[in-house]
Amino acid sequence: MPRIEPWGNLPESVRQHLIDRMRERAISIADLNQLRLWIESQPEVPEGDWYKDFGSLSAAAVYPKTFLLRGQAAKGEAL
Repeated sequence: MPRIEPWGNLPESVRQHLIDRMRERAISIADLNQLRLWIESQPEVPEGDWYKDFGSLSAAAVYPKTFLLRGQAAKGEAL
């Protein structure tokens, strides 16, 4: 199984995109911290489409590029 990429391995443009989405969509610091801790644990993730719910946001993909707000449709298997 693949592992989620550590925050430091994400391209700068992806990290900045995620930070911008956080600011624009008022994602809570607590939920962002949950995401950070999860990424730091280098979890295994399934092949194909999946997402992980963190309360005020969901993240998906080995290189997450988009935060979905609560209630936005996510594609794939819930982790």
